[in-house]
Amino acid sequence: MRHSFRSMSRREKGIAGVLVFVLLCAAMYLYFGAQQGKKIRAKSTKPLVEVMTLTRQDMLRHVDLSGQTVADANVPLAPKYTGRIKAVYVDLGDHVTAGQVLLEQDTSDLDISIQQNQAATGAASADAREEAASYHANYVKARNDLDLEADKYQRNQYLYSIGAISQDTLDSVKREYLASKAAFDVLADQADDGTAASVQSKEYTAEKQQRATEALLHQRSDLYLRAPRDGVIGYRNAEAGAIVNAGTKVFSLVDNRHINVDCQLAEADAAILEPGMAVQVTIDALGQDVAGRIVYVSPAMDEDAKTYTVRIELEDTDLSIKAGLYAHTSIDILQRPDTLFVPKEAVVSRNGHTKVYILNREGKVEVREVKIGLMNDEHEEILDGLEEGDIVILSNQDKLKDGMQVDTKERETDPESGDEA
Repeated sequence: MRHSFRSMSRREKGIAGVLVFVLLCAAMYLYFGAQQGKKIRAKSTKPLVEVMTLTRQDMLRHVDLSGQTVADANVPLAPKYTGRIKAVYVDLGDHVTAGQVLLEQDTSDLDISIQQNQAATGAASADAREEAASYHANYVKARNDLDLEADKYQRNQYLYSIGAISQDTLDSVKREYLASKAAFDVLADQADDGTAASVQSKEYTAEKQQRATEALLHQRSDLYLRAPRDGVIGYRNAEAGAIVNAGTKVFSLVDNRHINVDCQLAEADAAILEPGMAVQVTIDALGQDVAGRIVYVSPAMDEDAKTYTVRIELEDTDLSIKAGLYAHTSIDILQRPDTLFVPKEAVVSRNGHTKVYILNREGKVEVREVKIGLMNDEHEEILDGLEEGDIVILSNQDKLKDGMQVDTKERETDPESGDEA
């Protein structure tokens, strides 16, 4: 290359130099022109902001609920008394009805005790009847003796009055009369509502023995473990011949004829949910929606979880819906009808002042101080400071100043719900 350049003539060298100079000038012109264009464009670019036109609408609060399905009842069953299992009549998964016998314990020892108590009850009843008969006989005899002694005393009083008998004879007859009266009074004073105390004591003894027999019969009935309600055996740990302790869980009875969904709710949403609200619950495992209604909202916060419990009762009694399935739903609750509200990102809080940026009639930025009312996860209600029809700026507020001009882009909304997209 060096050899070729040296071989060029002076004229050719001059032409080549001119071409190099022209190319260099053109490159410098293009470079500095582009930089100047960028500066001009940068100076003329206006901030792009999203805007929306403020209109009166119903302000709704969207609440999401999720939880697990739970059976209407899951009852653990255990024997009341310790004893040997004689027979088990159900297996895991069996459908049972209320009152059906599930398990029977050995009753042989208890049967002997019941027979002994029944015999003792009979004996006590017989004693009571004997005492009643004896008392009645003694009462009749004492009353007859008293009547005879009273007549005798009256006759001797007459004889004494005519001088036929002495005072000593009259006194002797009087003593016999008073002794008969005392014996009768003893028997008469025992009576209460026509029954003597000695008879009542025997009758109470017989009744006590009867109650003891009834207690043993009731205990015998408890040795037959019965289903407290309709349901399905969801747990079984019992075999014939085994000794089971009182209170040991041997069955669980699951009643899934009515399925509920228990959800946890944050404090902010607990105050607006009420029993009776209808919802559509989605059960992912079954791929279906089921109608339900809220039947319970916890009146107090769980101190550990810091949440409130909400129970939804499903209206579908389809047995394919089992306990333990994940379920979720959502509900939109009216907070305020026909009011003004803006997205949360439109509200700016600085130095204790709450402001919203809008576009005035000249299309310039204007800062308005506003008063906030109700709030939810997405919106804040405007009580004062804005009017219907105002164009509210939703983005880039940190780049804006009062009186500035901006480029705008209308925020898109869902055509079906009217919510922001």
